[in-house]
Amino acid sequence: MIQKKFLNKQRAELEALDKLYIWHPFTQMNDYRRLKPLIIERGKGSYLFDIDGNRYLDGVSSLWVTVHGHRRKEIDDAIIAQVEKISHTTLLGLTNVPAIRLAQKLVDITPRGLTRVFYSDNGSTAVEVALKIAFQFWQQKSRATRTKNMFITLHNAYHGDTIGSVSVGGIDLFHRIYKPLLFKTYKAHSPYCYRCPLRLRHPACKLECLNSLEKALKQQHKKVAALIVEPMVQGAAGMIVFPRGYLREARKLCSRYDVLFIADEVAVGFGRTGKMFACEHENVRPDLMVLAKGITGGTLPLAATLATDEIYKAFLGEFQDLKTFYHGHTYTGNPVACAAALASLSIFEKENVLYALQPKVRLLRQKLKAFLNLNHVGDVRQCGFMVGIELVADRDARRPYPMKDTVGQRVMREARRRGVVIRPLGDVIVLMPPLSISFRELETLVEVVFESIQAVTETK
Repeated sequence: MIQKKFLNKQRAELEALDKLYIWHPFTQMNDYRRLKPLIIERGKGSYLFDIDGNRYLDGVSSLWVTVHGHRRKEIDDAIIAQVEKISHTTLLGLTNVPAIRLAQKLVDITPRGLTRVFYSDNGSTAVEVALKIAFQFWQQKSRATRTKNMFITLHNAYHGDTIGSVSVGGIDLFHRIYKPLLFKTYKAHSPYCYRCPLRLRHPACKLECLNSLEKALKQQHKKVAALIVEPMVQGAAGMIVFPRGYLREARKLCSRYDVLFIADEVAVGFGRTGKMFACEHENVRPDLMVLAKGITGGTLPLAATLATDEIYKAFLGEFQDLKTFYHGHTYTGNPVACAAALASLSIFEKENVLYALQPKVRLLRQKLKAFLNLNHVGDVRQCGFMVGIELVADRDARRPYPMKDTVGQRVMREARRRGVVIRPLGDVIVLMPPLSISFRELETLVEVVFESIQAVTETK
């Protein structure tokens, strides 16, 4: 009894302090303060444990980062071993062993032609690096290419939350308010088949949405430095899965019009789509590739932007030529984070993770079919271990719920009551479990989410 009173007092204190001091990301704090917060104390495997000892299945890999499960011993050991040597040293004019080894490994496993690695801290910063490199490349390549200073992006795109990455974003809910701060970009149609902007149906459409991209490139290629794309899946837009062939044709268009192709693999990289990198699905070789999230297995912040030799060489010259890439971050190439990433990649190899994932992907695909029997599920989208279940007020009309109904948030809370943590994108319920999740845990995750959607949308 004394222990229980102590824990209740501790919880009350932490809850009060959390609501008093912390401003949570992507969270309406007015709503948050009305609810009992879930205070996580530890994790193990596919589970999170709160300070009350309750266990929750981690259905979104702690925001799409946990790859091999929580507290994976090999990664923990690598972190501890590196801390015992040195926790940080700058990469500005110096280097360190894990950063060197990881750069070599990333070049080995990414699409052919990417040969140089520039480290940063997270997805947004890695996108900023790619944008600045693309811009500066054309400025330094020749006098004739200095007009290439703009970018093409897709509607519904999400590339991060810093000003440059928001400028190439395309989600009005997140980005509209910052419009006065942003630089201008050209927009092309998103391949959002369920809500096709051209009101066509796939595959009869023959990828008509590509025409807007080709039109923009044809008209503006002399002004365009690069196209930036989330390969195969527009994640934050609600897990919008590209129709087959779109990514490959977009790459071809960039080559035809002499525009760089930036693959933002922050969310889709490291096995999430069933392959190590999403570009592999259509054998696409980008000019720049952006990596983050799962790179350390979900343990520490780290990101990398990879470039081709052609791009890298445009930055070489004498000091006085001012061709240097004047960009960097304090924790660029942090040795502890790089050691964690190396340990994570070693697990991929030793345990043949991608091969072991395939039957789980098939099981997930099979289980998801049942969701279309629910009256308010409009669309179910899957690419590997990335799933979006779009909820609608009227399935026949594809009419969304009013925002004030907060249906996605209610489903999230219902799932939490049933022991599963998920994070919706509006009224799209997202599933992205750790690749290491067991078959039984995967079945539990799907069953709980099904029951939670049913409870919220079909119970009067």
